[in-house]
Amino acid sequence: MHEVVSPLQGRVVGVLVETGTAVRQAATLVVIESMKMEHVVVAEVDGTVGAVMVTPGDGVRAGDPLLLLEPGTVTEDTALEAAPATTERTDLAAVIERHALGLDAARPDAVARRRKTGQRTARENIADLCDAESFVEFAPLAIAAQRRRRDVEDLIARTPADGLVGGIGRVGGRPVVVASYDYTVLAGTQGFQNHRKKDRLFELAERQGLPVVLFAEGGGGRPGDTDAPGVSGLDTMAFHLFARLSGTVPLVGIASGRCFAGNAALLGCCDVVIATEGANIGMGGPAMIEGGGLGQYAPEDIGPLDEQVANGVVDLRVDDEAAAVGATRRYLGYLAGPTTPGPAPDPTALRDLVPERRSLLYEIRDVIAGIADEDSVVELRAGFGPGIVTALAMVEGHPLGIVANDPRHLGGAIDADGADKAARFLQHCDGYGLPILFLCDTPGFMVGPEAERTGLVRHVSRMFVTGANLSVPFATVVLRKGYGLGAQAMAGGSFRAPLFCVAWPTSEFGGMNLEGAVRLGYRKELGAIEDEDEREALFTEMVERAYEHGRGLNVATHVEIDDVIDPADTRRWITGVLLAVPPPPAGGRPNLDTW
Repeated sequence: MHEVVSPLQGRVVGVLVETGTAVRQAATLVVIESMKMEHVVVAEVDGTVGAVMVTPGDGVRAGDPLLLLEPGTVTEDTALEAAPATTERTDLAAVIERHALGLDAARPDAVARRRKTGQRTARENIADLCDAESFVEFAPLAIAAQRRRRDVEDLIARTPADGLVGGIGRVGGRPVVVASYDYTVLAGTQGFQNHRKKDRLFELAERQGLPVVLFAEGGGGRPGDTDAPGVSGLDTMAFHLFARLSGTVPLVGIASGRCFAGNAALLGCCDVVIATEGANIGMGGPAMIEGGGLGQYAPEDIGPLDEQVANGVVDLRVDDEAAAVGATRRYLGYLAGPTTPGPAPDPTALRDLVPERRSLLYEIRDVIAGIADEDSVVELRAGFGPGIVTALAMVEGHPLGIVANDPRHLGGAIDADGADKAARFLQHCDGYGLPILFLCDTPGFMVGPEAERTGLVRHVSRMFVTGANLSVPFATVVLRKGYGLGAQAMAGGSFRAPLFCVAWPTSEFGGMNLEGAVRLGYRKELGAIEDEDEREALFTEMVERAYEHGRGLNVATHVEIDDVIDPADTRRWITGVLLAVPPPPAGGRPNLDTW
């Protein structure tokens, strides 16, 4: 006989056999309760029960005998078998069913509403953004905090995830926090529970150093939650936590449809704002405007996309959500470090892009495309501050930022908007370890009474303050005009500040516009000539001498620049010097200026 003993101290709550019972291996013999948990004692071999020593209610200690078992072959059809594996657990089935209720397949009406506006659901956007099967959702079972006014079944059906789908997925193999307001749930408003979800995700992003992608469509704060404690909700942490991420991790905001109030506030904190056609972005929606006694407006009247592109709120304008997701993946790719180089453009094509005749215009974007790897350029804030072009690009697979003057706007003069745009982009690159290439062609800062009314003094000085405090390597190529303070701003404040400052054969330099310099410096001499034709002839001669003196080839002999180069060698300077210096690690700035 084999003695079956108790494995622990406890109380017998079940005896499933009696003397003479035939049992098979793994069949349950006795159940013992200990510390509120039931422990099952099973047969270790086939056999027949010889004697049972305990009854339900008996107390036992570890090692106490429970029964005797005679090992042997069991042939009886009635032998006690091991309990069969459960084919379907009710608890698991309930969990699976509850999760399924929040998926698009369970909400055909909500999906149909999105199709009517030509938009995708929150879950479709996230599935497109994240690598296949990589998204893990946080708090999908949340419902709106409205139990005092609606029954739970209704909230489960109509407020899945409390209107915010969020979690962690991979984008290009890199983990990213993704949060998407769901406009089909209470117009994408910010509820008590989804604020708590955002807090959780933003804290994880900071702790783990993860980029955040925010789909910000929605109507702002939700006044209808009844279960939230407090009065004003102004102690909500989401805005503090999200803003604190600035400069620490990349923040990408996507606006599609209507994006108002709190949703817009989060969007405005992002490093890059991407907006689709038809988007409206505003710090107050129609209800807030009317409530303030400011009149009645349709949502489409508030912050339309054309205005938000022109005023600098939007960095990238795209056709639809699919394009927004594609742009997001591409942007995050620039911040992921070097990649396999794309095809290189023909470097000799750069020789003919800037006309030899100094008064002829050219397209600065052709120069940028001729320097960067093919199809690697993404321009940011293209509709704002048109005198400055800011773009991300790759050169031999290495990401960098490009700041260029556009001579088609004010001759390349830097105005307040252009300076703001450039300074903010410099911070952007500095925050994420991207080297910077300045392409200089400017007569200087914009001048005149109208320009000064824009607060020019403060705005343009942002370029000096930001440029002088860059931690990333930067370099300057002077394409044509390099005049005055504006040219210095395109070199971090001085031509001695960049890793290199080189010029193309078309370059010309001066402390100010040369015509103005001649008129100012030789006013007395010119004024002494009474004959107008003679005076103009002398002026023209002086200007020509000034241009000859300010030619790049002459300036290089005074070692004010590092060289005048064949434009075809520009990429060689970039890869051999600018990209040869390791940039500092990302996250080197306390925050990025939102403007």
